[in-house]
Amino acid sequence: MKVFLGLYLVVFFGYLLGPLVIMSITGFNSPGFPRAAPWECLTFEWFDVLYNDKRIVNGIQNSLIIGIGTVILSVVMGMAGSLVLTQIWPKLRATYYTIVIAPILIPGVVLGISTLVFWDRINVMLGFTSDSFLHNGIFLTILGQSTFIASYCMLVFVARLQRFDVGLTEAALDLGATNVQAFRKILLPFLKPAIGSAAVLAFLASFENYNTTTFTFGKYPTLTIELAQKVRYGINPSISTLAFLIVVLTIVGALSHEIYQRRKQLALANGAPVGAVTGGFQLPKLLRGNPAAIVMVILAVGGFSTIWFASVYSPEACKIEVREEKRAHQQQLIDQIKQQQIEREQQKLQKGPDIFGADKNPAGTLESPGKGSFGSVFDPQNLDKAGPEGSTAPSSANPGAGAFGSVFDTQNLKKQTESGN
Repeated sequence: MKVFLGLYLVVFFGYLLGPLVIMSITGFNSPGFPRAAPWECLTFEWFDVLYNDKRIVNGIQNSLIIGIGTVILSVVMGMAGSLVLTQIWPKLRATYYTIVIAPILIPGVVLGISTLVFWDRINVMLGFTSDSFLHNGIFLTILGQSTFIASYCMLVFVARLQRFDVGLTEAALDLGATNVQAFRKILLPFLKPAIGSAAVLAFLASFENYNTTTFTFGKYPTLTIELAQKVRYGINPSISTLAFLIVVLTIVGALSHEIYQRRKQLALANGAPVGAVTGGFQLPKLLRGNPAAIVMVILAVGGFSTIWFASVYSPEACKIEVREEKRAHQQQLIDQIKQQQIEREQQKLQKGPDIFGADKNPAGTLESPGKGSFGSVFDPQNLDKAGPEGSTAPSSANPGAGAFGSVFDTQNLKKQTESGN
């Protein structure tokens, strides 16, 4: 069972992470098209190409701006929706829940088109010009993405609120606190982990969204829009380097969160207050009993070492060698093709058409004397073929009848005279 479970985990993670690993490898290969094999030369030039790609950089900037706006709007709406769901009349909760969750079930294309049409009608009704903020691509994209991302955020808050003790808020109100004070002092700190989770979820959902954004971006294309447009005209390994950087940043974020959680658990286990978790940074204590911190240190050392190596390494010598190998291989193929053409021409000159039946069977004997490219025209037995079957002697009943019919029949003139009479 352990062996089977191990194989299953290898296949599972290979299926999930295999494409990302292969795509990351292609970012360090020298060919102009992303590929991991055959390997040619180690190079870091595609990172420079990515840095100088103005369209990609502009798309990343727009994605960050739209992502931050979507996080703010979605988290606020999701929190409000979850609070209403927990306080609404129980008989209406199912209906309210269905209405709030509905945007998740609607295709993103429909949400994008409806957002564009709706705010265009609002712009016309208010009498604004065509260049007003209601036609701004960033504004429309934030609104379009928030319509369904807020539902995801609401689910995160609902899951957190199910463990909340309402009696804490009621006790605060009984002690004279206002609703705002009770929310700020009791409910908001309790929802703090859910706020962080909902914010991360909203940002990632906004950053990778394409279906809704493709109708609302206007003059502000996001990263996904730029990548989709680049694919139509061909891509280079700079896209692979972008994927590699995103993967590395994701790993760093996950490790940082794990380090914080491990440190918090260790502090609480030792009886320290929660506030002590945010104390000073001490590397020995941080690495002790914290595998995530060890992995983070190894990753940091590897990253700085790679940056240093990229600054002193030059792949030009390797590229020249690979170019010469390709040129030699191409010349070898050309020489082989020319040699094959010469051999075919020589065979044509040495062997003409076999019109006299020179073709022989494998035993070396003539299969049919006189039978060549023109059939049996020169067969010496043509005149004798009119005899009895299996005989080579001329037939007395119809002399002259051979392969050409009765052309050589001695009675032809007599037959014509009798038929004329």
